[in-house]
Amino acid sequence: MKKVLLVSAISTAIMLSGCAADDPNMRTKRGAAIGAAAGSIIGYAIDDGAGGVIAGAAVGTLAGAGVGRYMDNQQREMNEALAQEQARNELQIQQLQDESLKIDISNEVSFDFDSAAIKPAFEPTLNKVADVLQRYPKTIIHVIGHTDSKGSESYNQQLSERRAQSVTNYFAARGVLKERLVPMGRGELEPRATNDTEAGRQLNRRVEIIVKPIVEGQEAEAYQTP
Repeated sequence: MKKVLLVSAISTAIMLSGCAADDPNMRTKRGAAIGAAAGSIIGYAIDDGAGGVIAGAAVGTLAGAGVGRYMDNQQREMNEALAQEQARNELQIQQLQDESLKIDISNEVSFDFDSAAIKPAFEPTLNKVADVLQRYPKTIIHVIGHTDSKGSESYNQQLSERRAQSVTNYFAARGVLKERLVPMGRGELEPRATNDTEAGRQLNRRVEIIVKPIVEGQEAEAYQTP
């Protein structure tokens, strides 16, 4: 069970900005490093139950009906910016029950076979996503890579992690605060369809972007990858 410890933002930033560089597993343990910015800053540490501590800081929080409005507005902007991509069935956007936004991207349009390098033709789409994300900073962005079952499970896991990291690196280069970005690879473990057909395997090869709101009093949950 995860335990959340509230601490001062300033002291947390001082302690963890130094140790983040010493912990190469911080991102893969579904954490985010400390960010510093003006406004309302929430600092906390999460005990991941396995002897590790994940820490984060975020600018501002959302509360009450403001959560729904904020995420509805963000979804509307995403839909407008990505209308052409949705019409071409390159991605899907939906709002989840917890108000999070989920952007489901086909690997066929974003990566070449067996590659973690983003296709140049897909960069304009990621630019649109990054632009909207920057306008809604009270969120944490989880990038989750998935593969089909062809190849070994360990190789697929590594490939999914590298693809998720490529997308988060791209967003960071476009100006999205890296403290908001949480990459995660799930390999072949969460198929959407059967792996017995090419059509099913194509559906399973995907990258999901889940944008979670930072809700007042539930700040740590924003950093927990679904």
